[in-house]
Amino acid sequence: MNLGQSTSFFCVALLVSLLAPESHAAESLAGSRPNVVVILCDDLGYSDIACYGGEIRTPNLDSMAAEGLRFTQFYNNAVCVTTRASMITGLYPRQKKGGLLRPNMVTLGDAMKASGYQTGYIGKWHLGDAAPKRPIDRGFDRYYGLLSGCCNFFNPGQPDPVFYNGGNPSPRHFADGEKTITEFPDGYYSTDAFTDRAVEWIGDFAKHDEQPFFLHLCYTAPHFPLHAPAEDIARYAGKFDDGYFALRERRLKKMVEAGLIDAKWDLSSVDPKQSDFRYDYAVTPWDEVEDLPRERRRMEVYAAMVDRMDQGIGRVMVALEQAGVDDNTVVMFLSDNGGCASWPQHEAEFVTYNEGKILGEEDTYEFVGKGWGWAQNAPFRRHKTWTYEGGIATPMIVRWPKRVAAGEITHGVGHVIDFMPTLLELAGGEYPQTINGEASLELEGKSFLPLLEENGSEAVIHDQLAWELYGNRALRRGKWKLVWGAGLKKWELYDMEQDRTETRDLASVYPDRIQAMSEAWYRWADATEGKYENGER
Repeated sequence: MNLGQSTSFFCVALLVSLLAPESHAAESLAGSRPNVVVILCDDLGYSDIACYGGEIRTPNLDSMAAEGLRFTQFYNNAVCVTTRASMITGLYPRQKKGGLLRPNMVTLGDAMKASGYQTGYIGKWHLGDAAPKRPIDRGFDRYYGLLSGCCNFFNPGQPDPVFYNGGNPSPRHFADGEKTITEFPDGYYSTDAFTDRAVEWIGDFAKHDEQPFFLHLCYTAPHFPLHAPAEDIARYAGKFDDGYFALRERRLKKMVEAGLIDAKWDLSSVDPKQSDFRYDYAVTPWDEVEDLPRERRRMEVYAAMVDRMDQGIGRVMVALEQAGVDDNTVVMFLSDNGGCASWPQHEAEFVTYNEGKILGEEDTYEFVGKGWGWAQNAPFRRHKTWTYEGGIATPMIVRWPKRVAAGEITHGVGHVIDFMPTLLELAGGEYPQTINGEASLELEGKSFLPLLEENGSEAVIHDQLAWELYGNRALRRGKWKLVWGAGLKKWELYDMEQDRTETRDLASVYPDRIQAMSEAWYRWADATEGKYENGER
């Protein structure tokens, strides 16, 4: 079966797949209740890790893929906070009054704890830094990490530069349980600290062999600021000297050879500058880059951050084996959005701030930039915050010894809203009908266990998926994807079977489909508190 055939939502298999998950998947995959480790990283591009076509050294994630299953069409919500909200609740993000985490929203911590699991959360939370919105308020027995969005990796208590994010002068809401941490020892590095806690907690959890555990490990790597140990950075010296255009060509070739990408899809080109949009995201041609050493160094540090995270994941896998729970633990890995090209409005200020400093060390504050942020999502279009594939497609690996076939690839379509029903099915639990004395919002995700089965690419779990963020919109229905890019003020239409890289807009060919799908998007937006201009329809 080719990639195009495998993506179709509308076929006889639809009825079969909608009826089968409750029985077939539960019988063959659930079995005795497994431990669950979900690893979420931050701002990793679709093709950054080696098993997805990248040149960064990731032997432990590669081993996970070789021993498990890779998804080619798993989706996030294009930015950190909305993805985390959906993963933790099984709901599309509500972005109006009330916030992304509300009292009537069940969290994975709530649900898995009610199902009899030990629960722990490590790393970035980003859904509230005070009671009653902290992890320990929402079903997690233990918490260690960053309650806010990003921080200095070597010293999380250090404030941001004054031109970024208001120059927060206070500690970045780092906590250990209920205790706020403001001081960090010499040699501290948050990626390693998160791994250390994960290894420790796995050992503790495994002592209670009568009770399974759920651990949500959320690395801040490789989110800006770009910080990494010197020995890891040195490994990538000169690795990216030929630039981001050449990197995309190499990755595309490797992905086609690996069966991740269809050879008939064109490599997406650079989007032109949009004069009516608030920021300039146009990518500079490599031969016009003014400061090549700085540009190369940014990707070298970024690669080192991914490398260090992979080293930590290796330690987590060893901890599972040493605790004797490896065979009965399902481990999942994914990213919260595509590669990040953040803060073009402050680029000149970042250059000045970092002048004379060694990029990657504690006193620097840098982001990866527009060119690399785009290239990290090769072969797709755009990057973080956009609803083109470069913003919302994530690498996704599932390793579950003796339950999920080793070395397989699925082209079935899944979404981060699906974690809640999937984990509950694994846990043998029920979605709570009430929470905090209120009726729970109705679950919107679907279990993706059918996608883990043999021939899982045939399974269809959603009739449509939708997105909205910062004026960007999308709706996926079968092989068709409708996209509205901020600043463009028009709908575009793409055939995901023939052109998943979104290079050929078919809006003028199928006006009736545009009409029907745009109306569906507005209905979805109204139901999920999406945003659009009054009188726009």
